[in-house]
Amino acid sequence: MADQFGNKLAKDYMTDVPFENNKSFYVKGMENMDWGMKSRLAKIFNPKSGRTVMLAFDHGYIMGSTAGLERLDLAIPPLAEDVDVFMATRGAMRTCIPPYFDKGLALRVTAGGSVLDDDMSHEVIGVDIEDAIRMNATCMAVQTFIGAPGQKDSIANLVKTIDMGNKYGIPVMGVVAVGKQMERTTKYFLLATRILAELGAHIIKTYYCEDFDKVVAACPVPIVVAGGKKLPEDEALEMTYNAIRQGAAGVDMGRNIFQAEDPKAMAKAVAKVVHENYTGKEAYDYYLSIKK
Repeated sequence: MADQFGNKLAKDYMTDVPFENNKSFYVKGMENMDWGMKSRLAKIFNPKSGRTVMLAFDHGYIMGSTAGLERLDLAIPPLAEDVDVFMATRGAMRTCIPPYFDKGLALRVTAGGSVLDDDMSHEVIGVDIEDAIRMNATCMAVQTFIGAPGQKDSIANLVKTIDMGNKYGIPVMGVVAVGKQMERTTKYFLLATRILAELGAHIIKTYYCEDFDKVVAACPVPIVVAGGKKLPEDEALEMTYNAIRQGAAGVDMGRNIFQAEDPKAMAKAVAKVVHENYTGKEAYDYYLSIKK
């Protein structure tokens, strides 16, 4: 067993050296996956840019109704054409999203916490693999708490879902959860993203941080950046640009799209950064030119 004492500090991340094991398939670290897994990953990550724009609207599973998502049936369908993947609960998808919207689905499969809890880290697997298959899930999303009281159970949820996903060719996205008492530092995200990847997660969702290029370089699977709290539109687009520039494979925006002054224009502007290499300023100028 590795000893936590007496180790040399990691220092040479070689952030300017491309990932090595990508010879025939463009998604980072997925060279050795089977055809079905790669087919789903290709629906998540655009084959031309190699990146993804996810739209998270799973907030209701812990927050109930939130601004911008009071009416999922009205708020989300108009945004479908401008994103690659919906991140949502099965209840939201089945009730509010017409099935002919042919988008990837990052299906939220963990449950158990709410904003009423002081500690939300004791979640359970809330969706079985058969229902994920019925939902035609493109990947399954598992919230994982590293450094929280519920870490052991949270990791158990992740590895059980990975085992199920591997059996049926469905990727798993490990979502790095940051609780009220958990730090948001480069050191923490280096630790959490690497743990989730080494346990077998195919995609990692985490937050942007200082020295983010090191976090990306040290993680052998794609990292998608969470939008986090609502920012002014220009700041959100600049964060997206910085994350992509430093190696992120995409973003999973929620509030920074559906709470924007013009959500559809914001979704289009985010896609310009992710897929067309716009700078933050160029994307913001584009947003201003098309917003209602």
